[in-house]
Amino acid sequence: MRSTPKIGLWVAMIIATFVVSALGALLLEAPSLNIMQVWQDPYYRHVTKFSFYQSFLSTLLSVGLAIPVAHALSRREFPGKRLLLKLFATTLVLPVLVGVFGLLAIYGNSGLLSSLAKQFGGELPFSIYGLNGILLAHVFFNLPYAARLLYQSLEAIPPEQHKLCAHLGMGHWQKFKWVEWPRLKQQLAHVCGLVFMLCFTSFATVMALGGGPKSTTIELAIYQAIKFDFDLQAGALLAIWQMLLCGLMALAIQRLAKPISIGAGSTSHHSYLVKDSSVSRLWDWGWIAFSALLVLPPLFMVVLSGVNSQAVDVFSDSKFWSALWASLKVATLASLFALLAGISILITSRRLRLTYCEKRADQIELIGTIILVTPGLVVSTGLFLLLRSMTDVFSLAFFVVIAVNGLMGLPYVIKTLSQPMLHIEQQYQYVCASLGIRGWQRFRVVEWRALKKPMAHAFAISFMFAIGDLSAIALFGSQEFRTLPLYLFQLLGSYQMEAAAVVSVTLLALSVACFTLIETLFKVNSKVTYADAK
Repeated sequence: MRSTPKIGLWVAMIIATFVVSALGALLLEAPSLNIMQVWQDPYYRHVTKFSFYQSFLSTLLSVGLAIPVAHALSRREFPGKRLLLKLFATTLVLPVLVGVFGLLAIYGNSGLLSSLAKQFGGELPFSIYGLNGILLAHVFFNLPYAARLLYQSLEAIPPEQHKLCAHLGMGHWQKFKWVEWPRLKQQLAHVCGLVFMLCFTSFATVMALGGGPKSTTIELAIYQAIKFDFDLQAGALLAIWQMLLCGLMALAIQRLAKPISIGAGSTSHHSYLVKDSSVSRLWDWGWIAFSALLVLPPLFMVVLSGVNSQAVDVFSDSKFWSALWASLKVATLASLFALLAGISILITSRRLRLTYCEKRADQIELIGTIILVTPGLVVSTGLFLLLRSMTDVFSLAFFVVIAVNGLMGLPYVIKTLSQPMLHIEQQYQYVCASLGIRGWQRFRVVEWRALKKPMAHAFAISFMFAIGDLSAIALFGSQEFRTLPLYLFQLLGSYQMEAAAVVSVTLLALSVACFTLIETLFKVNSKVTYADAK
């Protein structure tokens, strides 16, 4: 029996030490371990309630509207459907401030809708700043992702069930009640839990669209306490409070939400198998149009607004190029760190699984996803407090931002590669053992050639997260070191909207181009893929 590789254990120990050190610094700075002090403070109690309130409303709207959208997409075929679904999948990793700028360009006080309303002597009935804007942005980012997950659940329904519905003469409503809704309900708790956590730990969205003290979340209060008030004790106590709440919610979601495995499903069209009507067609096309109008116009406005007279000034400014270069370096190194760390952890965990040590394998992979329970801003806060007593914090900002962004991308690397790497090990372990192929040679000959595609996807996802992240750089950024998201936020904060439009379209183009380039380069001359290996 082959021994278990230790590399994953070492990587997991380093990550655990990194996070525990940051949390230890928080504990040392906290005035006491009485977390109830947060609840006793009226302002922090309001911040906590608002965090839960906006997360609940965002989840209710995002998932509630995603159900009819996913149902309509599963029943109708149209040109551009694959492109729309691909856009749905990318909204989660779209740089947050790019999406926020697109929303401001349409729904803002000087946006497209406001300009049209003024031409007819009216004004918009709502302001995008405050709770309205936060909810709108969260629905923009999370509804498409939730709809895609639910759509995949519907696509996984066996063809035999569709044929049985047709044989029994069911209509759309009867089929939805007896066949489709039970399938959606199995996935619903998982999707709701995921969206709720994403909204609860949302930082850049609330930072850009929050309407002052009334619309402040816990993460934003942490940032304000340290960055503006330099109240380290309050920041530390709030960070511990945030981590405790996230941990409790993660445990609750894990117990309540048991996601079903989503297979490839049937690729045939099932809409003709049940009785159709003009009302059902109008219902479906209405929801598809709604989802398209939610996602496409903001992205279109980012591109349209980015072509303006300020482009020459922005591109000739050394601050822009410095921020661009910093973004590329941070995203590349953070993604590389996430990919290497994820592969190392999975090399160990898959061997443990094959030796029937499932619990130990789960524990190692759980350490790799610890950032989901301790948000990036919380870890950044702990590191800020830890390093300030040793050295100049801002002199190490570059490395801290890379480390935090790498940790943020690590859970998605593990999620993407865990099953493919396990399957490859199951198929090739005895062949490699008999041929004496091990170590680097095994990785080059077997792993790399067979897993090139999922590795490219994992790297690209991490890259997209890192290049659009604002949480770590917001705390450690300075005039000498800032990335494009921080530069864009500064432009938005000073109401330089035309310059911000140029930076937004640049960041959008850069994200899409790098994502496409990374996956293309990894696939070039790939003679063996994971699909072939299966």
